[in-house]
Amino acid sequence: MSLPVPGSSSPTRRGVLRGSLAASAALTLGGTGLAAPAFALSGRPRAEWGVQAGDVTASSGLVWVRADRPARMLVETSATESFRHARRHFGPLIGAGTDFTGTTALRGLPSGEQIHYRVTLVDPDDPRRTGEPVSGTFRTAPSRRRDGVRFLWSGDIAGQGWGINPDIGGFRAYEEMRRLDPDFFLCSGDTIYADGVIQPSVTLPDGRIWRNVTTPEKAKVAETLDEYRGNFRYNLLDHNVRAFNAQVPSVVQWDDHEVRNNWYPGQILDDPRYTEKDVDVLAARASRAFGEYFPVSTLHARGDGRERRVHRVVRYGPLLDVFVLDMRSYRNANSPGRQADDTTGILGAEQLAWLKRELAASRAVWKVLAADMPIGLVVPDGAANFEAIAQGDPGAPLGRELQIAELLRFVKHRRITGTVWLTADVHYTSAQHYAPERAAFQDFAPFWEFVSGPLAAGGFPANALDATFGPERVFVRAPERANLSPMESPQYFGEVDIDGHSGELTVRLRAEGGTVLFSKVLQPGRVGQ
Repeated sequence: MSLPVPGSSSPTRRGVLRGSLAASAALTLGGTGLAAPAFALSGRPRAEWGVQAGDVTASSGLVWVRADRPARMLVETSATESFRHARRHFGPLIGAGTDFTGTTALRGLPSGEQIHYRVTLVDPDDPRRTGEPVSGTFRTAPSRRRDGVRFLWSGDIAGQGWGINPDIGGFRAYEEMRRLDPDFFLCSGDTIYADGVIQPSVTLPDGRIWRNVTTPEKAKVAETLDEYRGNFRYNLLDHNVRAFNAQVPSVVQWDDHEVRNNWYPGQILDDPRYTEKDVDVLAARASRAFGEYFPVSTLHARGDGRERRVHRVVRYGPLLDVFVLDMRSYRNANSPGRQADDTTGILGAEQLAWLKRELAASRAVWKVLAADMPIGLVVPDGAANFEAIAQGDPGAPLGRELQIAELLRFVKHRRITGTVWLTADVHYTSAQHYAPERAAFQDFAPFWEFVSGPLAAGGFPANALDATFGPERVFVRAPERANLSPMESPQYFGEVDIDGHSGELTVRLRAEGGTVLFSKVLQPGRVGQ
């Protein structure tokens, strides 16, 4: 089974909006998959995996590409589709050390403008030999509050064995999101399922056949660096994903399935599928591949001696700061979660201190906490342990809840306004309101947590709530049985729309097919609501 891959002809903004990315070549996927770039010995460098932009601010952004052989990356930016008066940004030499991926930082961009860019790959031995340019576009963050901001979020991609199914048009939700033309997309983790095997076909309970595009790297759990890289490449085989990436910049975080289900630092696996039992070894390989395949500002071109990390703040103009959390890399071991003293928690002590400093310093009207795991939803790990924050005990905070209580108390006492929590992970969509009058722990201001996803994975029933922080499930849409395929249950994504005049923030929970399931308007300038 094969899927078309966009060639290197340059789509205009109008063409991208029509979804008319031209295809000048195809990747044949049968049993052999793609030929290794090192064996492509003739012709000019090609960028058949498309382009993507990430971590866009008012004046900067990152652009990503993957070549089919060693090449020098050159990015041109312009205010127009004609690329008159284009500005050049010289990128890295792309080679096998990064799986032929490259990311170039763009700086000094004008705020609040549509930026057109094109990537040209240049033969490092002969600068006259260049590939055909591949184009994309994005909007920089506004410098004026009145311009407003609108973005989407979701997560959980190619999970539970539900991969790219050409019979239904591939990852269809990406095309719906592209048509909404948001300022950016917040990908809330589980960007791949490195522990999820993709079979050629699956028989559904009603007898229908689900057919997957397959690759060698998806035939087993990922352990080697190349297998992790192959998992990230798999999603890019989908034409909807590539068209979306060419039009909408992303802010990406990770969770567990980039490595393996429910992992934590220091874990030693008891899983016969793995020959490498040390999760820290697997996580290092996965982290490297993650940084190669996504344009993440804190993972690229550091050069300042600081830690390479996923957690960061993406400042998107005067209305919005996005606090991207990493609830995976610094957590303690999954356990029953009943510790009366827990300074490590789910964020680690240093990340929590960083988050407090950044929240206190933020002058944005809205402060979105992009969490890869929910707060009050009980997510078990086996019969006795828990994977997220909540552990089912409705009393005073224990275990990882202690760290969240400390953060919520800090937000209240420092009178930090406009905090909203967004997450994915649980494979359904819901809205929870947290209030101290319903809670065992009461030293916090009310807040909202919105859940969306999956974007291209199995659907699951709703999780139980833990009463420690007083959550009320105001809305939920979830299947009644586990692991419903995307042919049986719609996929979900959320939309956040911040009005530039009133400052109001509207959250819409959306289902594949164009339906708005739930909407909530929040008022600016409040510590809690």
